[in-house]
Amino acid sequence: MDGIAPDGVPALRVSGLNRSFGGLKATSDVSFAVAAGTVTALIGPNGAGKTTIFNLITNLLRPDAGEVHLYGERINGLPPTGIAGRGLIRTFQSARVFPGMTVLENVLVGRHRLIRPRPLGHMLWSPAARRAERDLARRAEALLDLVALTRFTHVHATELPMGAQKLLEVVRALMAQPRLLLLDEPAAGLNDTETAELAALVRAVRESGVTVLIIEHNMSLVMNVADQVVVLDAGSVIASGPPEAVQRDPRVVTAYLGEEVAA
Repeated sequence: MDGIAPDGVPALRVSGLNRSFGGLKATSDVSFAVAAGTVTALIGPNGAGKTTIFNLITNLLRPDAGEVHLYGERINGLPPTGIAGRGLIRTFQSARVFPGMTVLENVLVGRHRLIRPRPLGHMLWSPAARRAERDLARRAEALLDLVALTRFTHVHATELPMGAQKLLEVVRALMAQPRLLLLDEPAAGLNDTETAELAALVRAVRESGVTVLIIEHNMSLVMNVADQVVVLDAGSVIASGPPEAVQRDPRVVTAYLGEEVAA
C-alpha cells in the first residue's frame, strides 16, 4: 500500500463523530478531512476531546454516531489490528516502549505488520533471511539517526529519558511504513533540541508522501509543520484552515484565553 489517494479522495474523512460517557458529551458532530500528503494539526484546550477523536478513529472507542473513512474506505467497526493493517498507525500520549528490549529491537517491532512469514528460511537462516534482517536493521538505524538516537541503539529502551522514549515511539511507528500517521502529543516532555528534531522528522515524513495527523499543544511546532489546523473546543470543531488564519480566529483566541482576555 502507498499513501497516494485517488483524485479528490482525502486520506482521512471524519464525519459526524459523536461519543458520550454517561451524561457527558465528549465529542459532538465532529467532522473534518485530512488531505493526502499533508500535515494536519488537531489542537484545542485540555479536555477538548482530541485524544477521544484519535481513539474513535482507531476504534479503541466505538462512536455513538458518525463515520471514519481511510482513503475512501469506511473503517468503522474494524478491529484496531485491521485498521493498522490498512496503514493507519498511531502513537499515544504516554510513551509506550517494550521493556526488556533494546532501542533497536523496539524499532524493529514496528515492522511486524509487514513481515511475511517464511518459517523454513528463518529456521535455516538462509541468505535471503540474513539479507532481510540486515536491511531491516539498516532502515531502523537510519530512522534512529534522524532523531539522534543512534548512540542508544543497544541500550534498553526503558533506560532512555522520557523525551527520547517519545521520539523512539515515533520512529517505531514509521518503521511500520504507515499511509497515515497519527501522533498524539509527540512533543510532550521534549526539550528544545528534541522538539526541533521532531519537527524536522515530521517534515521529512510529509515529504516522503506519508500523511500526518498530529495532536499537539506546542504551538510553535504546530505553526512550523502543519499545512492545516483543526481546532476543537468542548468536543466540537470551532475552526479549521491554514495555521496563520486559525491563530487569528477570534473563536480560537477565546477558547484558549477566555472571553475577557480575548475582548
